[in-house]
Amino acid sequence: VQLVESGGGSVQAGGSLGLYCAASGDTIRRRCMAWFRQAPGKERERVARILWDGTNTFYADAVKGRFTISRDDAKNTVYLQMNSLKPEDTAMYFCAATTLGTCGNVYTYWGQGTQVTVPS
Repeated sequence: VQLVESGGGSVQAGGSLGLYCAASGDTIRRRCMAWFRQAPGKERERVARILWDGTNTFYADAVKGRFTISRDDAKNTVYLQMNSLKPEDTAMYFCAATTLGTCGNVYTYWGQGTQVTVPS
């Protein structure tokens, strides 16, 4: 599975951005999908995950209530809607997918990332 993120950019604090993850080469059906982020000098963290049924989601405490992950298996796409953005949300955001039929903490496929910047 090849993953390509888009939608990043610079936005003022309090603003919104939508990230897109387009998959190709194989289906995202029956895979857990997630968004991770990594800020300079910090470890990569998982911010959101969605189970293959589309209804079971997980959010990191730092983004809960502000970010929403969703998926459209027919379009082989995963989304991350980010609202009320804060300077601490500044990071490279990565889309990731698990191996077919699994949904643990191991993500086998990764995109190249898209930068989100929220100036302070």
